[in-house]
Amino acid sequence: MSRSRWEHILSTRPLVAILRGLRPEEAAEIGEALIAAGILCAEVPLNSPSAPESIAILKRAHGQALMVGAGTVLSVSEVAIVAACGAELVVSPNTSPAVIAATKASGLLSVPGFATPSEAFAGIDAGADALKAFPTDLVSPAALRALKEVLPANIPVIPVGGVTIEKIAEYKKAGAAGFGIGSAIYRAGSDAASVLKKAKGFVEAFHGLG
Repeated sequence: MSRSRWEHILSTRPLVAILRGLRPEEAAEIGEALIAAGILCAEVPLNSPSAPESIAILKRAHGQALMVGAGTVLSVSEVAIVAACGAELVVSPNTSPAVIAATKASGLLSVPGFATPSEAFAGIDAGADALKAFPTDLVSPAALRALKEVLPANIPVIPVGGVTIEKIAEYKKAGAAGFGIGSAIYRAGSDAASVLKKAKGFVEAFHGLG
């Protein structure tokens, strides 16, 4: 179920809203704003306040319309925590074979971060479903284009970190399969109206690329 849902998102609107700093009391309202804008997937980084609770609230309130993931997952024990909260996607800033293995054993999708070819291939070898190119200062569009020449064609690469509306066209041309968007959509304390407006801007920009 999660895999087919993920593949649908990648093929239609592969924009992942990163809700770093989200608080449980605002989770349902922010999730509603994302859905209204047309966002299909969101992740709550574990270094947000009471992140497991926010993940559970998003899943309970909006799980039918919004694929909910956990970000900044750094340990096997954290994989177990987010799996229990209902997360479908496990995203990390690094490539940890142990975290990837635990994620797959829990039946979740694994998206580890990489900045070098060695890290990318280590993630693939460990069973990653997609790769997070992070940060974009290190994985430029030119670097991504070169990497796509050697990476397996079936492994989606998703730039994260500093992604703006202006950057998505260049990254898409370089072979990006999707985008993780953080502070350009949500930063701690953002209200729902602001999130709706910014998220809608990304959705419109993405579809305008053709």
